[in-house]
Amino acid sequence: MIRALLSGGISFALTVGLGWPIVQYLRAQRAGKAISEDQPASHQSKAGTPTFGGFIIWVPTLIVTAIAIDWLDHRSILLPLGMIAATGAIGFIDDLGTLQDRVGFRAGLPWRLKITLLTLLAVGAAWVLYGELDVESVNVPWAGSYALGPAYMVIAVITIVATTSSVAVTDGLDTLAGGTTLFAFIAYGVIAFVQGQDFVATFSFIIAGANLGFLWYNAHPARVFMGDTGALALGSSLAIVALMTGHWLLLPLIGLVFVANALSNLIQIGYYRLSGGKRIFRRAPLHHHFEELGWPETQIVTRFWVVGIVAAMVGVALALAVPE
Repeated sequence: MIRALLSGGISFALTVGLGWPIVQYLRAQRAGKAISEDQPASHQSKAGTPTFGGFIIWVPTLIVTAIAIDWLDHRSILLPLGMIAATGAIGFIDDLGTLQDRVGFRAGLPWRLKITLLTLLAVGAAWVLYGELDVESVNVPWAGSYALGPAYMVIAVITIVATTSSVAVTDGLDTLAGGTTLFAFIAYGVIAFVQGQDFVATFSFIIAGANLGFLWYNAHPARVFMGDTGALALGSSLAIVALMTGHWLLLPLIGLVFVANALSNLIQIGYYRLSGGKRIFRRAPLHHHFEELGWPETQIVTRFWVVGIVAAMVGVALALAVPE
């Protein structure tokens, strides 16, 4: 645990140090984000804020991981790193279409194409987990651990795609996605350490530290947005970590905020189509609904953070309830 915590601290310091020149470079490149008309009117003041802030998280993560974790002894760590690179690349292309001064992609990647690409990556990751790393179990609190066989691959694909998409949906307010993923990675870092998977715990705390460093620049009013470059990679790597610990069953609890936001989106879209244009929420996803109710952005984020912290604590407690 000492190595994991120190690695997280180093990751934070490196992220804060590298974040300033990255933000300045993004500004110089006019990487300002255009704000969609689907966003609340108050968000139009954020137009022009640099996006691609995910690089602030992933550059330090790669550097510290290369130093803190012996890749030869723990080659399985290449899987979450590979997912970060692949999903981050998809997010980067998508973010290009949201820039104010960019023509061509304009609206970003179509959501069907994005889901298709994420699913293909998830299938590859599931095959590595099951076929190469022999990861196929589910840990059930108070019951034990059970091998699932080939069915595990289907579950892994669903877990990766759902988590990646849900984190991306949550990235709608300053520090919201960064903070809630921070709590989730800390929770899984603790779980991995208790299991004896020190390298997974170290990796989780490295990302947590980098996330904290990113929040230094994403604090309201944000000087940079993580964009899908960050959100897709955070979601996919969180899913892989959860699967590697065998505690993917607890992911909907530990990531309760992601689940609530994603479900509110699905409910809104479904009800809108079935009812001929009616809505349940004033605006989806859920955090925008509270904005329309008049809650200040910082209040929404703080309360969602509180829910995320409590959910993470309960998730760790349930993980500890699995018999050895």
